[in-house]
Amino acid sequence: MYTIALSAAALLASTLLPTAWAQTSTSCNPLHEKNCPNMEALGGNSTFDFSKDWNPDVWNQKNQGKVEHRDNYTAFTVQYQGDSPTVLSNFYIFFGRVEIVMKAAKGQGIVSSAILQSECLDEIDWEFLGTNTDHALTNYFGKGNTTAYDRGKDIKMKSAPQDEYHNYTIDWTKERIQWFIDDEMVRELKSEEALGGKNYPQTPMNVRLGAWSGGDVDNNNKGTVEWAGGPTDFKQAPFTMYVQTVYVQDYTTAKEYSWADMDSSGDWQKVKVIKLEDNEKSPVMQQIEKPHGIKNRWSSLSKGAQIAIIASICGTVAIIAAIILFCCIKQRRAGAKEYAAYQAGLDKEAADLIQDKEQWQTAHQQSRFSKYARI
Repeated sequence: MYTIALSAAALLASTLLPTAWAQTSTSCNPLHEKNCPNMEALGGNSTFDFSKDWNPDVWNQKNQGKVEHRDNYTAFTVQYQGDSPTVLSNFYIFFGRVEIVMKAAKGQGIVSSAILQSECLDEIDWEFLGTNTDHALTNYFGKGNTTAYDRGKDIKMKSAPQDEYHNYTIDWTKERIQWFIDDEMVRELKSEEALGGKNYPQTPMNVRLGAWSGGDVDNNNKGTVEWAGGPTDFKQAPFTMYVQTVYVQDYTTAKEYSWADMDSSGDWQKVKVIKLEDNEKSPVMQQIEKPHGIKNRWSSLSKGAQIAIIASICGTVAIIAAIILFCCIKQRRAGAKEYAAYQAGLDKEAADLIQDKEQWQTAHQQSRFSKYARI
């Protein structure tokens, strides 16, 4: 079903890829640092519909590049050198299942990835090269250990990952990791096969999705460029990876995961689980179930609530309309009174003018009569 993916030299390069510093990174490694912050646990399961939008309160965008919702997917676009558009979950799972329905980006040197990674650099990967239309790459790391380069394995695809959507699944327990494509298991790794368990990923991980250019010759070494399929011609950009849905199940029911008891071994039994109370949901699950965006919040309301809001809005509009109408009528009446007063003033002026004219004519006639009388 699968073959060894890369030569030793190329695998060495792949461990030095920007995926290690662009999409896989840690701000506090608990194997080497004290007082690393607790991790928010998913503590349940949820399907995230990236065909509608992704919730910025649950998923965090990082790195340069565009991550934008379109008609029925979220697009991760590499447009320029240095782009590495990525979203990562704000929650962690402590063993679990992740299913990503996605279509890989096309383009020489372009890498699409769906990764689980912990703060102490345990990692489980799906990766896709933009010009490799026959295979998907599976890989894993434990505690950032790069002493061996035979972990990556290529999986033969029935159809090109760049042309069709496929469901890529990771099912992870403390005993084994299974990779699936469209519900068919294509690889299994048992804990003891990973350096007797020492190199086995076993600490809480979050989900990271993104695309980047391994063929960016100005930012990557020669081995990375060769592994990615060759130099990227950015005149051919944009290069876009598409994600429709992400299902995540946390196999541990918890509120948070703590590093308080962790030592340099990175053993899963050293992870402190802060449990939920009876019938309690984790803060992350509460946030997930809270609709985001105006459209989603409206849709989440009951019909009764929607009718009540519409009625309230209509009532408010009617009151405002009545106030406006009242003001208009009042203003019209005031205007009518002002006009009537103005017209009355004009009529009075006209009447006074006529009276003055008549008086003048009378006086003029009397003056002429007196003159003729003297003659």
